[in-house]
Amino acid sequence: MTQGIAASILCRSTNNWSGRMKTIKGPSLHLAQFSDAAAPFNSLPAIAEWAAQTGFKALQIPAWDERLFDVDLAAESQAYCDDIQGALSEHGLVVSELTTHIFGQLVAVHPAYDSLCDNFAPAALRGKPQARTAWALEKLEQAARASRRLGLTEMGTFSGSFAWPYLFPFPQRPDGLIEAAFDELARRWLPVLNACDEQGVNLCYEIHPSEDLHDGASFERFHALVGEHPRCNILFDPSHFVLQQLNYLDYLDIYKEQIRMFHVKDAEFNPSGRQGIYGGYTSWLERAGRFRSLGDGQVDFKAIFSKLAQNDYAGWAALEWECCLKDQEDGAREGVEFINRHIINVTSKVFDDFAGAAVDRTQIHAMLGIV
Repeated sequence: MTQGIAASILCRSTNNWSGRMKTIKGPSLHLAQFSDAAAPFNSLPAIAEWAAQTGFKALQIPAWDERLFDVDLAAESQAYCDDIQGALSEHGLVVSELTTHIFGQLVAVHPAYDSLCDNFAPAALRGKPQARTAWALEKLEQAARASRRLGLTEMGTFSGSFAWPYLFPFPQRPDGLIEAAFDELARRWLPVLNACDEQGVNLCYEIHPSEDLHDGASFERFHALVGEHPRCNILFDPSHFVLQQLNYLDYLDIYKEQIRMFHVKDAEFNPSGRQGIYGGYTSWLERAGRFRSLGDGQVDFKAIFSKLAQNDYAGWAALEWECCLKDQEDGAREGVEFINRHIINVTSKVFDDFAGAAVDRTQIHAMLGIV
């Protein structure tokens, strides 16, 4: 703008933050904890009917659950993906995201967990860790192609873990152990991130205890090793931060550019003279840190939804039900109301617009004492 041109400038425009904010979408329902052999949780159409009646607007589909989704077919067949979307749209629902946590877990498995993780793979691959990893990497790339066919831009996963058994440094960790673990983790994931990039899909790692990516420091280490890959992003679940006693509101500001998915899950942490973060090998019911249904725990969701709106989070709020006390259908029904109550319909106006005045460049200079 040249000084010789008289321009009208609205004072209020300098404070107009509302134009960039988006209203969070939701509620969606993560189906991993609801899929079951019994109706209505034994097929995607049946779950869709129940979820719509319960009040959900979208479903987050676990790509590994063959009862609900055929990831091999979805990767190759647009007709199949169209059928999935059609089955949901009959009930007013959409697919919010695919999740690939089980596949991601198998990308990196410490030998201590081999036999447990074998249960996540086809029987023919059990006892064959290299073949199991190759299978998981292929499934992740298939899920990325399926996400594109479904018109999705985000996909959730776990990182897997090589270093988790060495979380506490005693016996003393040898020099280079953590570096070697993360170098290999990055090497295995980089082709998947590139495949996601080809499909226009962000890979969102759930920051989660038992995964090598379990807090901000571990995510940053990995993010650097994959060259700050633009598809390397975060699935934010505050319940895992409560159990670690990590400041989740700070986390939202620090990593606001990478947070592309959101699991709405509650938790509580009540340490005693007998146990704290590590839980003393007790059951979920007896642990100091417990997952709870929405509204029954300690997570400050008012502050979280405010932060996400302020930080321009454009994704879905997906209920993930995990609770050591409450029935899942009660948790789902209450969770719909809870999420709807917390989603902020962002304003399109600035509250002090009524006091705005049109001024020109000469008036602005006069206000500042500029000659």
